[in-house]
Amino acid sequence: MVVQTEAFIMLSMVLFVLGTLGVLLKRNAILVFMSIELMLNATNLAIAAFAHQWGQVDGHLFVFFIITVAAAEVAVGLALIVAIFRAKRSINIDELHQMEG
Repeated sequence: MVVQTEAFIMLSMVLFVLGTLGVLLKRNAILVFMSIELMLNATNLAIAAFAHQWGQVDGHLFVFFIITVAAAEVAVGLALIVAIFRAKRSINIDELHQMEG
Protein backbone atom coordinates (compact mmCIF):
# COMPACT_ATOMS: atom_id res chain seq x y z
CA MET A 1 0.00 0.00 0.00
CA VAL A 2 1.38 3.38 -1.02
CA VAL A 3 0.38 6.45 0.92
CA GLN A 4 -0.14 9.50 -1.28
CA THR A 5 1.81 12.69 -0.70
CA GLU A 6 -1.44 14.56 -0.10
CA ALA A 7 -2.06 12.50 3.04
CA PHE A 8 1.31 13.49 4.46
CA ILE A 9 0.70 17.14 3.62
CA MET A 10 -2.73 17.07 5.28
CA LEU A 11 -1.20 15.49 8.40
CA SER A 12 1.52 18.12 8.33
CA MET A 13 -1.08 20.90 8.10
CA VAL A 14 -3.05 19.49 11.03
CA LEU A 15 0.10 19.19 13.17
CA PHE A 16 1.19 22.71 12.28
CA VAL A 17 -2.22 24.17 13.17
CA LEU A 18 -2.21 22.29 16.49
CA GLY A 19 1.25 23.66 17.22
CA THR A 20 0.16 27.18 16.33
CA LEU A 21 -2.86 26.91 18.59
CA GLY A 22 -0.63 25.64 21.38
CA VAL A 23 1.70 28.62 21.03
CA LEU A 24 -1.15 31.12 20.95
CA LEU A 25 -3.36 29.64 23.68
CA LYS A 26 -1.09 28.04 26.27
CA ARG A 27 0.49 29.98 29.13
CA ASN A 28 2.91 27.28 30.30
CA ALA A 29 6.42 27.74 28.87
CA ILE A 30 6.96 23.97 28.55
CA LEU A 31 3.75 23.54 26.54
CA VAL A 32 4.62 26.49 24.30
CA PHE A 33 8.05 24.98 23.77
CA MET A 34 6.50 21.61 22.86
CA SER A 35 4.13 23.35 20.45
CA ILE A 36 7.05 25.01 18.67
CA GLU A 37 8.71 21.61 18.33
CA LEU A 38 5.45 20.20 16.92
CA MET A 39 5.44 22.97 14.31
CA LEU A 40 9.05 22.16 13.37
CA ASN A 41 8.21 18.48 13.00
CA ALA A 42 5.17 19.30 10.85
CA THR A 43 7.41 21.32 8.57
CA ASN A 44 9.91 18.46 8.42
CA LEU A 45 7.15 16.04 7.46
CA ALA A 46 6.02 18.28 4.59
CA ILE A 47 9.58 18.78 3.32
CA ALA A 48 10.32 15.05 3.49
CA ALA A 49 7.05 14.21 1.71
CA PHE A 50 7.78 16.61 -1.14
CA ALA A 51 11.38 15.43 -1.37
CA HIS A 52 10.20 11.84 -1.65
CA GLN A 53 7.58 12.75 -4.25
CA TRP A 54 10.10 14.55 -6.45
CA GLY A 55 12.88 12.04 -5.78
CA GLN A 56 15.27 14.66 -4.41
CA VAL A 57 17.81 13.86 -1.72
CA ASP A 58 18.29 17.57 -0.96
CA GLY A 59 15.00 17.73 0.93
CA HIS A 60 15.96 14.84 3.18
CA LEU A 61 19.32 16.47 3.87
CA PHE A 62 17.55 19.73 4.73
CA VAL A 63 15.28 17.85 7.15
CA PHE A 64 18.36 16.34 8.80
CA PHE A 65 19.82 19.80 9.40
CA ILE A 66 16.50 21.09 10.77
CA ILE A 67 16.40 18.18 13.23
CA THR A 68 19.97 18.96 14.28
CA VAL A 69 19.14 22.61 14.94
CA ALA A 70 15.96 21.59 16.78
CA ALA A 71 17.99 19.33 19.07
CA ALA A 72 20.29 22.22 19.93
CA GLU A 73 17.25 24.43 20.49
CA VAL A 74 15.80 21.88 22.91
CA ALA A 75 18.99 21.84 24.97
CA VAL A 76 19.25 25.63 25.18
CA GLY A 77 15.49 26.17 25.60
CA LEU A 78 15.11 23.70 28.44
CA ALA A 79 18.15 25.14 30.19
CA LEU A 80 16.57 28.60 29.97
CA ILE A 81 13.24 27.33 31.27
CA VAL A 82 14.94 25.61 34.22
CA ALA A 83 16.93 28.77 35.02
CA ILE A 84 13.78 30.90 34.88
CA PHE A 85 11.92 28.41 37.09
CA ARG A 86 14.71 28.49 39.66
CA ALA A 87 14.64 32.29 39.74
CA LYS A 88 10.87 32.88 39.58
CA ARG A 89 9.38 29.59 40.86
CA SER A 90 6.99 29.71 37.91
CA ILE A 91 7.02 29.00 34.20
CA ASN A 92 3.74 30.76 33.50
CA ILE A 93 4.36 33.12 30.59
CA ASP A 94 1.99 35.77 31.92
CA GLU A 95 4.03 36.04 35.14
CA LEU A 96 7.35 36.32 33.29
CA HIS A 97 6.81 39.63 31.54
CA GLN A 98 9.24 41.26 33.97
CA MET A 99 12.68 39.76 34.24
CA GLU A 100 13.60 41.42 37.53
CA GLY A 101 13.95 39.48 40.77
